[in-house]
Amino acid sequence: MPEVNEDAEMENEKAGAASESCAEDDDAVASGCAEDVGCSVSEEQSVQTEAERIAELEKLLAMEHDLYLRKAADFENFRKRTVKEKQEAIDFANQSLLLDIIPILDDFERALKAAGSAQTPEDFNTFKDGIDMVEKRLISQLENKWSLKRFDSAGEPFDPGKHEALMMEKSAETPEAVVQEDFVKGYMLRGRVIRPAKVKVLMPE
Repeated sequence: MPEVNEDAEMENEKAGAASESCAEDDDAVASGCAEDVGCSVSEEQSVQTEAERIAELEKLLAMEHDLYLRKAADFENFRKRTVKEKQEAIDFANQSLLLDIIPILDDFERALKAAGSAQTPEDFNTFKDGIDMVEKRLISQLENKWSLKRFDSAGEPFDPGKHEALMMEKSAETPEAVVQEDFVKGYMLRGRVIRPAKVKVLMPE
């Protein structure tokens, strides 16, 4: 009898060990499954986060592209406006000068009409005086407001920078080239010769 009991106890111990082994295996399987599920969820979250990041970058890129197009359009409009304003400035650069000359042209027109009705020498003298006044007004306007000065050359030493010799004549009385006569007056703008005078020059023999 005692031997039978020992065998039974040994069998019970083996059964308990087998049961514990199965329990451990079940725990390992359960743990492995849990780890697999966690990895799957983590990968899914990673993919979702990456997709959201791509969508955000695409949205940002679209906004930057739209801003670039707006800036490019603004610059093109600015360029066209600048070109137009520059051309207008060139086209109307002399507007103020012309507005000053127009009243003088009106004076010439009135003088010519008066000349048409002149019948006596006195009328002609009056007409001539009127023309002289218009000329002086024009010269004064151009010189005082626009710095355009007409210069006389007769009696001055010949200067190729100011004078254009149309005729030359030798003279024993002059030691150097001298302007004898103005054919056409010269003009200076702010001290610079813009049209030389056409003159007759006396040359030393």
